[in-house]
Parts: sequence; C-alpha cells; structure tokens
Amino acid sequence: MDMDYTQLFIKFVLGVLTLIFQINVFGKSNIAPTTALDQLQNYVLGGIIGGVIYNSSITVLQFLLVLIVWTLVVFILKFAREHSNIIRVLIDGKPIQIIKDGKVLVKNCLSAGISANELMFKLRSQGVYSVNEVKNCIFEKNGQLTVIQEDEKNLRFPLINDGQINQEVLEFIDKDEDWLKKEAKDAGYDNIGDIFLADIENGKLSFTSYDQK
Repeated sequence: MDMDYTQLFIKFVLGVLTLIFQINVFGKSNIAPTTALDQLQNYVLGGIIGGVIYNSSITVLQFLLVLIVWTLVVFILKFAREHSNIIRVLIDGKPIQIIKDGKVLVKNCLSAGISANELMFKLRSQGVYSVNEVKNCIFEKNGQLTVIQEDEKNLRFPLINDGQINQEVLEFIDKDEDWLKKEAKDAGYDNIGDIFLADIENGKLSFTSYDQK
C-alpha cells in the first residue's frame, strides 16, 4: 500500500505542535524530566506520535482526537498532583531517608531498591567516601541523592512546596505540622495554601507567597 505522504506530514506537524503546546502550557520540566509524570508524558506522547504517524489506517482526525485526549489526561493529572499530597505521592512517590547521623537505614534502602554498592557509588560521585561523614542522606523522587554532611553549617530544607506541607521534611528536622502552621501564622499566613515555597536556614523560616512579586 502506498503511503499517503500528505497525511504523514499533517500528523507529524500535529504531533510537534502538541509537544510544543504541552511544554509551554504544562511547564518545561518534561524537557529534562524530574518527576515520574514528566517522564511518562514524554514516553506516551512519543509512543503516540511514533506509533501512529506511519499507520495509514488511522486518520488525521483520529490522531488529533488521541492527542487531545492525552493532553487532557496530562492536564488533569498535573492539576491533581499540584493540589493533593496523596495524589502527588501516588504519582511521584516520596523522598526516603537512607542515612541518618552516619548510620545507614538498611530497611529504607531496601524499600527504595538501593543496594550497598549503588549507595556507595552515588556517595563517591558526590565526593563522600564514608557514611560516617553523612549527617543526612535523602533518596529523592527522581532517583538522586541529597547528601548533607556533618560539617555543613548552612542547611536549607523545603518545608512547603506549592501550598503543600512536606511531612517527611518536618520529621527530618524533628518538627510537627502545628509548629509550622504557627510559624506561618506569625509571618502573616493564615492559610498554608497561600504559600508557594517555605524553607529553613540556620533555624530561620523563609516564606514565599503566590502573590509575591
């Protein structure tokens, strides 16, 4: 069967335009994926474009409908992820503490699927050659390690991201949600949802609101 190059060209253009649209509307994180959803978005969209574009039995209209449906699915997932901690954890997972005060938390390492060899390799790649040098080590959602050494003086922790409290980080610094809400209220924020970002440096909290210029 002869290939209809006109349809192929139209499908290709639609695929590229959809990719550009998603990058500009949903953010540019899927160019260099940092979350599972960004990675999934790339894989599925690439599969749709690559698998359908050369199939002459699928019309341009059908191809367009598939692109629209996938764009809507991505929009719904991203919206839900940004407004619900539960959905965010389900989609992205959560950071896991694997070293605390120079001691490896073996159970957490096994839960995260990290072998001893992989752990030491990742530490060496950051210039750390002994777990005794590590005060805190967190296995991030993107598979990277955040290493805090014993001699570090200036530590920064994101306590609130996108209006959502990071419970794990509160546990890392031995604080609770009530403490954070009180600190936020003292800073003039009655609603945690109004805070875009909050971190702590040398024991002092810093808040950035959504309407801050």
